[in-house]
Amino acid sequence: MSHKSNSLKQLALQKFKKDFWGVFSFYFIVLVGLVSVFAYVFAPDDSQYANQMHLAIHSKRPGFKVTMLTIPSKIKVNQSGFDRLFFGKKNTDTEIPISAFEIKDTALIYKEYASDGLEGAEKKIKRSAFPNNSPKDFIQEKSFLFGTDKYGRDLISRVLVGARISFFIGFVAVLISLLIGIFMGSIAGYFGGKVDAIIMWIINVTWSIPTLLLVIAITLALGKGFWQVFIAVGLTMWVEVARVVRGQIISAKEMQYVTAARALGFNDFRIITKHILPNIMAPVIVISAANFAAAILIESGLSFLGIGAQPPMASWGAMIKDHYNYIILGKPYLAIIPGLCIMSLVMAFMLIGNALRDALDVKN
Repeated sequence: MSHKSNSLKQLALQKFKKDFWGVFSFYFIVLVGLVSVFAYVFAPDDSQYANQMHLAIHSKRPGFKVTMLTIPSKIKVNQSGFDRLFFGKKNTDTEIPISAFEIKDTALIYKEYASDGLEGAEKKIKRSAFPNNSPKDFIQEKSFLFGTDKYGRDLISRVLVGARISFFIGFVAVLISLLIGIFMGSIAGYFGGKVDAIIMWIINVTWSIPTLLLVIAITLALGKGFWQVFIAVGLTMWVEVARVVRGQIISAKEMQYVTAARALGFNDFRIITKHILPNIMAPVIVISAANFAAAILIESGLSFLGIGAQPPMASWGAMIKDHYNYIILGKPYLAIIPGLCIMSLVMAFMLIGNALRDALDVKN
């Protein structure tokens, strides 16, 4: 029996490997996952939430370059390497875009950057403000691959850091939906009768409420924030899992191996967890992939409405909200880039869901 089970797993894996788009989507999702975890390693702006603002260079086109003067802060920040790696650098330095500079005996004279043909203000700062009296070490050219947003923040850094919310909301929401959905569906399908009727009533009531409205209601009840959105989305996605698990268990509990387990005196908990659930996980896995995509879209919608991740936290949905009016102002890339990111990640999960459905289908 174990050998057959292993061979079925190998057969499903071989079928999955033959699906080009499924394999491509898998590697794309892994790549996005790595970027999400190590966002601050890849982001040019490694400050917390990539929130370094330069209003003088707001909404610049992709590939924009400017000379940046960094004035070191005298405030000492104690931050562990772990915290900096995963949550960004607590940056207290002042960054100023400049168009020209001149180093004299006791001071650095610089001209602030000004766009649209305007002349920037000329300012002076003592050389003693820099370590070793060497201001030149703190002046360098900075490139913005995707340009800057309306606050002058590095757009590619915001996109990379924003991937974290969109990616991890899928994991948390799907985990919550699986825990609740499998529990409710298992009880309803296995015991039937009044228990099934009560749980199905709860499922139907929850199903009848529009998902986005339910998420908004839960979010407002829990409060605006990062984890509140994760929990709210997860609490609305368990219904479909519960319905599928219930239907699968109703069919599976009449099978001979379940009857044999009962005859051997195994309790209901063991029969459900050890015998039935492992044999009905294929459709649950497929639904989970679809729920990943749905969770990403719901979070993006909430952020667009302003009740998702709160500023200055980077979120693809919030980035679209901040810049959708730029589409008619000749700078559509500010909204299109995060929109394409959402579309590509959602499509990857949908494609891998289709590939898993075909691979786990024993009839093919």
